Amino acid sequence: MRPFDLQRPDSLEHARNLSTGETATLIAGGTNLLDLMKLQVEVPERLVAIDRLGMNEIQATEDGGLRIGALVTNTATANDARIRSDYPVLARAILAGATQQLRNRATTGGNLCQRTRCYYFTNIDQPCNKREPGSGCGAIEGIARLHGVLGTSSSCIATYPGDMAVAMSALDATVEIMGADGSERSVPVRDFHLLPGDTPWRDNVLETGEIITAVTLPAPVEGKQLYRKVRERSSYAFALVSVAAIIAMDGDTIARADLAFGGLAHKPWYDPRLSDLLVGKAPDAALFDSAADLLLDNAQGYGENDFKIPLARRTLAAVLAEATETEL
Repeated sequence: MRPFDLQRPDSLEHARNLSTGETATLIAGGTNLLDLMKLQVEVPERLVAIDRLGMNEIQATEDGGLRIGALVTNTATANDARIRSDYPVLARAILAGATQQLRNRATTGGNLCQRTRCYYFTNIDQPCNKREPGSGCGAIEGIARLHGVLGTSSSCIATYPGDMAVAMSALDATVEIMGADGSERSVPVRDFHLLPGDTPWRDNVLETGEIITAVTLPAPVEGKQLYRKVRERSSYAFALVSVAAIIAMDGDTIARADLAFGGLAHKPWYDPRLSDLLVGKAPDAALFDSAADLLLDNAQGYGENDFKIPLARRTLAAVLAEATETEL
């Protein structure tokens, strides 16, 4: 690991001022960043530690939702009684990721900003446009088992590795961001992460000096909430495919269908066409097949990850069948 300067600001304003340089990086729990620094994928000259600046409470909002501070740990979020009761898909997604020790350190804001676990990104001897723009994407013709099949580009086929953000996308949460000048803006979680396009080094919409301050969940809605994660082993593994679902029935027809997917793309994947297709219909195998056709209409495998396309189809069908109590 290369030498670095560690700064502990005493306020958000101080943190913003310290983090405006190109060689400065914010750190909270450090569960992802420290690994990348050891591998020399990330080589910041200055770390700005914000873990003592508050933002560590979960508060009720005026409209009946919850505001989760950026420094609330994943353990605290998953164990909160209000989250477990009203947003169980979020608790289940968090508990499906990493180990208890990592969840004790990982924070809401840091989790959203975690970087891909692509083998080529984490190996500085391999080509990676995300790490070194213009060097190429080694995964396209290489080892691509964990890689994307939706929203990829000729520059990058890496996937976003997290679970929490997938559930937040299904819940239609909002990210609160403070700018370098003290201004504030809100971005839907569904729009926070970016597809690779021609700029795969940009993971999300954050600009230099901006800091996530909270994530806001809307008021809870009726319906069954599920999180299914398919992985190569039962613990501490990234998703091959994951599905976060909020499904409500009105008699024999689907009244609500909010679905988000992990393991398939450079960002948590949300396709509003699925809700339009499912709502108002009676659930059956044919409808679930149609939903899978719509989800995967532009999917592209890269050899080793071709299996993800039929796996996503089967996982979506299984989740919809469980949520609607339909026999397949």
